Amino acid sequence: MGRGRVELKRIENKINRQVTFAKRRTGLLKKAYELSVLCDAEVALIIFSNRGKLYEFCSSPSMARTLEKYQRCSYATLEASQPAKDTQQSSYQDYLKLKAKVEALQHTQRNLLGEELEHLGAKELDQLEHQLDQSLKQIRSTKTQFLLDQLSDLQKKEDLLLETNKALRIKLEEGKAVLQSTWEAREKNVPYSCHPAQQEEFFQPLRCDSTLHICYNPSVTNQANPATSAENANGIIPGWML
Repeated sequence: MGRGRVELKRIENKINRQVTFAKRRTGLLKKAYELSVLCDAEVALIIFSNRGKLYEFCSSPSMARTLEKYQRCSYATLEASQPAKDTQQSSYQDYLKLKAKVEALQHTQRNLLGEELEHLGAKELDQLEHQLDQSLKQIRSTKTQFLLDQLSDLQKKEDLLLETNKALRIKLEEGKAVLQSTWEAREKNVPYSCHPAQQEEFFQPLRCDSTLHICYNPSVTNQANPATSAENANGIIPGWML
């Protein structure tokens, strides 16, 4: 007993509609793949679910290349049928081109994030893996260079701090030496600012004249006249004692 003909209308039951979509989507993608292999045809299939999720199949390595080829063919047919196109038509064509590029970039971005990979072939997966490896290498290289630069800056700061510490230590040692000298000078009751050469000037011995002689001559005394003796008796100091 064969299957009955299905009435083509929207399935109202949400679960049945989702199941039917999944089955028919798989069958449609399979038919597109078989057509491309058996007939050597370039086939591109794009499906959007009711939730906006994208499903696609492309027999060529790049969906964007197939879309550009489609745009060139469709625009050529349009230009042949309407040779006198206006500015509005040109703007619309530019819009379609940009829209196709944006959709292709969005699909590539989803693939790089690991989404919607079930319809990619082995070659496309290898290309995607190689692209991710190159991106990781570039990221790691940039990160390593950043860390090296940061380490170099920290080493420079460390050297500067060591030099500053050394200079402060030298000043501290000099201050300790000055304080020690001041303390020793106070212990000796000597002003710290007084130089040893200046200290000697305060304690110089008295100088005597070596030419001055004080002596006693008995002959002169014997020859003195009696008046002198009389003056001695009277309390007058003789001249030799002056």
